[in-house]
Amino acid sequence: MKTLLIVGTDTDVGKTVITTALAAYWLHHKPDRDLGIMKLIQTGIGDSDRYLELFGTSSSLEIVAPLSFEMPVAPPIAADKEGRDIDLAKVWRVLQSLVKQKDFVLVEALGGLGSPITHELTVADLAREWRLDVVLVVPVKLGAIAQTIANVALARQCKITLKGIILNCVQPRTEQEIADWTPIELIQSLTCIPVLGILPYLSDLNDTDKLAQVASNLDIEKFLP
Repeated sequence: MKTLLIVGTDTDVGKTVITTALAAYWLHHKPDRDLGIMKLIQTGIGDSDRYLELFGTSSSLEIVAPLSFEMPVAPPIAADKEGRDIDLAKVWRVLQSLVKQKDFVLVEALGGLGSPITHELTVADLAREWRLDVVLVVPVKLGAIAQTIANVALARQCKITLKGIILNCVQPRTEQEIADWTPIELIQSLTCIPVLGILPYLSDLNDTDKLAQVASNLDIEKFLP
């Protein structure tokens, strides 16, 4: 596997943080191998700018954002308001070019698997059609279990390969809150999907050494080539 799609159960669950942590881990532990990062479709402020800010000096890393819209709303709505089309063929070509050049490619999605890409397609549809392996980011909060089950059910319906679940503390959480709101054994029992670990709350998201360190505590070698 050379490509991994990082999706969330919803918006603002920390997909960018997980992507940067995985990228930091790769650059620290596999410095002789090339990495690509792609934002599937960007709406609003660019996550690709964030990646460039953190990793722009790395010669082994390429960052691309083939399709961007100014409004921070769902792509079909943003495209309608700007009088533009969503050119998925262009996104596919850029992804394929990146895959050919790099040893591994991280693709950050938008929203959850049910989030719309066009008026006809969701993120889940695209993951199925493009045969992308997926990691699901789940925020540690009340309601996380139900959102996780719903996204896993959609993944199964679309016959998507879901490699695992990463729990993410978007806000500071106590060990008791983590255990009560996102109980690992219960989530694994209900979904039959492995929980790869918990990313703790990070006050400094610019510390790439720390990002690499916390990523090393996740069971991520299962999906890294």
